[in-house]
Amino acid sequence: MTLLTLDHAMLDAAPKALRTELRDLDPATFADRYIRIAGPVSLGEFTCSGTDFTATLELGSHLRTVIAAGNPVAAMTSALYDEGYPLEILRFHQRRTDTGIATFVQCEFNGKRGWAAAMGAGGAESTVRAMIAGVNLLAN
Repeated sequence: MTLLTLDHAMLDAAPKALRTELRDLDPATFADRYIRIAGPVSLGEFTCSGTDFTATLELGSHLRTVIAAGNPVAAMTSALYDEGYPLEILRFHQRRTDTGIATFVQCEFNGKRGWAAAMGAGGAESTVRAMIAGVNLLAN
């Protein structure tokens, strides 16, 4: 998926409160501001079967595997907290697009607040990616 495709798909899926801010961003700025992949946490492997998922998180010098059934927010919040990244989800917005599932999360981490976003093939993957983007955006 190109940045341009990603930008338009996610712009259309964004929560109303964020759409005005996103309209004037070029795809590269949008990706840098909301979809931070680089940072202290990255996603290694991700698999999903029905409501069950497995995510391998790369945290500095070690890996952590999160295996969960059902709610990815609860599983990721717990795993991130255990690893020293107490991310709090303040608002959650998710919509299906023509290219996948878009998730927007407004997060708080270490006294900072901001929105993060991600696309994924399914809701669990998109949620996991958005939460990781939230940590990476706010950890700086």
